[in-house]
Amino acid sequence: MKKTSEELQALVSEAINGNKEALETLIENVQDFVFNLSLRMLGTFADAEDATQEILLKIVTNLSSFKGDSSFTTWAFSIATNHLKNYKKHMFANRPLSFEFYGNDIENGKIHDVPDLTQNVEKNLLTEELKMSCTNVMLQCLDTESRCIFILGTMFKVDSRIAGEILEMTPETYRQRLSRIRRKMADFLTQYCGEYGSGRCRCKDRVNYAIQSHRLNPSRLDYMTATEIPLKTIIDVKNAMEEIDDLSQDFSFCKPYKIPERTKRLIQEFLNSAQLSIVQKS
Repeated sequence: MKKTSEELQALVSEAINGNKEALETLIENVQDFVFNLSLRMLGTFADAEDATQEILLKIVTNLSSFKGDSSFTTWAFSIATNHLKNYKKHMFANRPLSFEFYGNDIENGKIHDVPDLTQNVEKNLLTEELKMSCTNVMLQCLDTESRCIFILGTMFKVDSRIAGEILEMTPETYRQRLSRIRRKMADFLTQYCGEYGSGRCRCKDRVNYAIQSHRLNPSRLDYMTATEIPLKTIIDVKNAMEEIDDLSQDFSFCKPYKIPERTKRLIQEFLNSAQLSIVQKS
């Protein structure tokens, strides 16, 4: 059950003093948003799972540094955002994408020269997987900070004052940049994407091409097997939210998911370990 900001504040001191149940509750209340932020920032489930573990462990081991100047969720947002802005171990770290590359691939990719590679997996499932994967990976065409601004503002709807504090910019600068980045994303979708805009690209026509290009794996459908959750469950409600403009409907691909069970198990194993007591005393 999601806790209020005040309830989370109270749980922090209990967790620092060794209350394992309080610590578990804190982690449960932020783990889904940490995973979703990681997924959008890094582009793939595998990288997001690895980063989520690192971030949650960083939150646990730095809990004693939380001073209560902001909400616990905002503090956790800051840790997650800073970690992801400097994350260099994901797939696209050394192979950055661009809108020019993506557009050229849509226009010139020889999608009809590829044989059937679906491995008897239902094509509708592969099409939906590609749709979610493609639009998520498209975020990698933005530079790291722009990507972070877009995700915080469009998916999490973070108040501009909080977002500005996290990203070390004024609220006005954040709002201006968010507006420009949204427009850039919307323009690209309108020009090229047939799923969310009026472009020629259709996921169903590119399934085999995506498999050949290793962008889609019929034996691992992460999005189709993930559990979707209501967006409101990962929004920090401590502060009044900005009014979201009509462009938000153009980004309906930003669906939130529950943290994968395998990642939850690894975090739980850490929380159950003897190492935890050492960390809490440090």
